[in-house]
Amino acid sequence: MSGAEFESYVTGKTLYFGQNGQAYGVEEYFDDRRVRWSFLDGECKDGVWYEDQGMICFVYEDNPNPQCWSFFRDSGGLRAIFENDPNATTLYEARQSDEPMMCLGPEIGV
Repeated sequence: MSGAEFESYVTGKTLYFGQNGQAYGVEEYFDDRRVRWSFLDGECKDGVWYEDQGMICFVYEDNPNPQCWSFFRDSGGLRAIFENDPNATTLYEARQSDEPMMCLGPEIGV
């Protein structure tokens, strides 16, 4: 998918991703190519995405190194291949939601 196709598909949605039949993570897509990711543990990371050489790359607040994926749309939704290590991770869209994802607040205390 091109950046424009990806943006049109994801903006305003919350997408849940799976890998090998198991829940993997969830990402919420905002305007201006902003995102929020979680491994479904309540800890969320804000970031941005951009297109680079046909890939969709993400940079998150806790990691300045781009994580680049090739996205494909098929009958079941999105499929994503992690291009930083294509043998490691292929994700698929498990479901969509219009609801914001659950994020716990910052840890406070000693």
